[in-house]
Parts: sequence; structure tokens; C-alpha cells
Amino acid sequence: MNKTMLNSLKYSLKRSIPIMVGFFPVGFAYGVMMADAGYGPLWTAISSLFVYAGSLQMLMISFFKSTMPITAIAVTALLLNSRHIFYGLSFIEKFKSYGPWKYFLIYALPDEAYSLLCSYKPIDGVEEKWVHIFSSALIWIYWIAFSTLGGAVGALIPFDTSGIDFALTALFVVILTDQIKAASSKLPCIIAAVSSVACIAVFGRDSFLLPSLCITVAAVMLLEPKIDKER
Repeated sequence: MNKTMLNSLKYSLKRSIPIMVGFFPVGFAYGVMMADAGYGPLWTAISSLFVYAGSLQMLMISFFKSTMPITAIAVTALLLNSRHIFYGLSFIEKFKSYGPWKYFLIYALPDEAYSLLCSYKPIDGVEEKWVHIFSSALIWIYWIAFSTLGGAVGALIPFDTSGIDFALTALFVVILTDQIKAASSKLPCIIAAVSSVACIAVFGRDSFLLPSLCITVAAVMLLEPKIDKER
């Protein structure tokens, strides 16, 4: 590992510490919930390794307990994670220049990694490509490790899991708050909030996400000149 890569790793580790701290209670909670549903830490690790979507993994536990058809599960998973389509579109050109690493970065782009990649600021001695790769890899490792730990502890010690799934919602709120504070223009936030409330009223809480995202993206594109002036 050359000096630039080493510096990039140290920089990525430093930037990922807040997410590591946030992932501990969330990942641990998920592991405990899996154990409570009768799935051992190995299944928890496999789920975190291959599914790697906190909100979907939480929801999967109820899927396991139900008799929901696989088609319905697939559609629900698509709708729940449809926002990642927009995450990927914003980085598609940059990832193309990263060679084979682009496949890993496309996979390893949950909300927290997207937030970290968007907030990247160049500094001397590091390379953006390796910061993105190391940051994504570290976040992935944190999630696997903490969820597996929760699964192992949950299998040994019985827990009352009522309300424990709120840990994921709490983490999203913290990330959103930081993004709003850092944003030079608050207009996209206002558009997203109005769009979400309107779509919940029209489509309901179970179906609002995808139409809300589409409306928000379209509105932001139309108002891009105004948003640029506020930056």
C-alpha cells in the first residue's frame, strides 16, 4: 500500500467514525431481532453481507414470519429501496472512472455511504477514488460486524425487542439533520418535505416513497438555476 492509499485509508477511517458509532446500536438491534425471530448469528451475517440494506433487513424479519408471496416481497423490496436508483445516478460518471471497483461501490451505496461520499472534500495527500472505496468498505464492515455481534448476544441472552427497530429511524434522522445543516440551499429539503407529505396524503404511507422521489427530482431539476444561485 503506497503512501497515498494509506493516507486515504486513515482519512476514510476518521470520517467514518460517526457512522460506526451510529451503526453499533442499529446493527446490534437488528441482530437481536433476528435472534428473537429464531435466526442465528450466521444468518444475520449472511443477510448483512449480501442484502446490506438496514431498513429492508429489518422488514425482512416480518417477511420471514409471514406467508407473503415471494413476488410481493420482491416488489416491496424494490419500492423500499428505489431511492438507491437516484443515489447511483448522481455518481454514475465518477464510478465509471474507478475501473472494476465501480461494481463494489454500486453495491455498497446505502444511505450512510451516500451521505459520506457526497460530503467528501479534497485534502492534500489523499485520492478521492480510494477515499470512496475505503469509506464504503469500512461502513460495510461495521454493519456486518455489529449486526453479527447483536445476533450472537441475542442468541445467548433473551431480550424484549419491543421498539428496538426505532434505532434505524433515529440514525436516519441524525443523518438528515446533518445534511440539512451542511446544505447551502434549503430549497431541495423543502421540496422533498412538501412532496413527501403530499404523496403520503395521496398514496398512503406504504406507497408514497417512489412517487415522492420522482416528484422531488423533477422539481429540483426544474429549479436548478435558482438553487445554484443560493449556493
